[in-house]
Amino acid sequence: MAIYALGDNVPKIHSDAFVHPDAVVIGDVTIGQYSSVWPMAVLRADYGPINIGNETSVQDGTVIHASAGLATVIGSRCVIGHLAHLEGCTVEDDSLIGSGSIVLHRALVQSHSLVGANSVVTNGTTVPSYSMALGVPASIIPNRVKEGSFAVIVSNYVENGQRYKVGIKRVD
Repeated sequence: MAIYALGDNVPKIHSDAFVHPDAVVIGDVTIGQYSSVWPMAVLRADYGPINIGNETSVQDGTVIHASAGLATVIGSRCVIGHLAHLEGCTVEDDSLIGSGSIVLHRALVQSHSLVGANSVVTNGTTVPSYSMALGVPASIIPNRVKEGSFAVIVSNYVENGQRYKVGIKRVD
């Protein structure tokens, strides 16, 4: 695995989490229990901390960065889709960030919300609980997400992470 300390900042990865060998984790990163980080994802905490809760999946090709003075915080039971970019923002529990989407500085995605694929949540935007954020820049559509909407996806990624943790084997 490409896991790097930066100065005194050493990543803290729960023993039950799965980080794919082709992911990169640098610096002040915390990854919670049963969370997963998939191939080509980059978590670079050189300017501030990155905190990922429990049972959260960070899918292939995602970039998570922290800006000077702005931590990036992702809650528990979140789904961060393929090729997403999150920087200096907060994503609360039970939320889904769609593939190819961007969530920027000081943005807040409240619990049980969805950022649609390829959407851009601009600096300082709040996506209220149970809302969708769609488009570029994202428009907020309130009261469109039901509690538990992402539970099956979360469960599938927890199971898949544990399957990979014990079963992945490079063959070349």
